[in-house]
Amino acid sequence: MPSYRIGRVSEDIRREITAIVRELKDPRVKDKMLTVVRVEVSSDASFAKVYISDITGIEGAKEAVKGLTAATGYIRREVGSRLHLRKTPELKFVADDSIERGFDMFKKLETAESKGTENED
Repeated sequence: MPSYRIGRVSEDIRREITAIVRELKDPRVKDKMLTVVRVEVSSDASFAKVYISDITGIEGAKEAVKGLTAATGYIRREVGSRLHLRKTPELKFVADDSIERGFDMFKKLETAESKGTENED
């Protein structure tokens, strides 16, 4: 049986957690530029890993994960009530540095491009 449902549920959870994070008042989370990179939901929808990335880097993401872990009960309740799920998965927040790696790659591409145009002249 295809797992389309799990994919839809994980995308819905990602969308709702993104909205809920914007509403949180915890100082570890409030003033940060956080992104929910992806959500991995287990096949029985009892657990979900939520990957959080911060624009400032991995240290900011780790601090935000501490704040989100403290608010896990609230976030889980909100996700369950907004999505009307029969079983709301337990959430585990994980710090991710994908945005920082993306910026580094972008900078490397820019420098390589500028070096390439210098060599043509």
